[in-house]
Amino acid sequence: MGLFKFAKSIGAKIFGSSEAQAAPADSIKAAIAEHGLDASALDVKVDGDKVSISGKAASTEQAEKIILAIGNSVGVAEVNSNLIADAAAKDSVFYTVVKGDTLWAIAEKHYGKGKGAKYTEIVKANTPPVKNPDLIQPGWVLRIPPEA
Repeated sequence: MGLFKFAKSIGAKIFGSSEAQAAPADSIKAAIAEHGLDASALDVKVDGDKVSISGKAASTEQAEKIILAIGNSVGVAEVNSNLIADAAAKDSVFYTVVKGDTLWAIAEKHYGKGKGAKYTEIVKANTPPVKNPDLIQPGWVLRIPPEA
């Protein structure tokens, strides 16, 4: 899938992580599983603030959610993904939240003017980290799914 960049000082804290270094591989796999994602067929390697992940995911959506679960955690600056999706689909767009963004505005930017109400699709595609649509954080990387 490629190389993805993240703000390493932003996101969820995984046991063993710090702003200088990502959590150990076992802790990252446990965090992936806590998000309800299957981590059993994944190989995770950590080198400082860089995480490499390979293996199989059930779908493109699941692979993208795994990348975001890892990248939107403290200590991770890069995720190098070699995940293979069993059920391939069109890739989503990854968007980094900036100060002043709202989910409505992000939806209109990606889906077109007048389609801000599609922000609910963005929320569904990003749970976690988005638990409250009114509280998105600058630096978060969000998955913008293709328009249905």
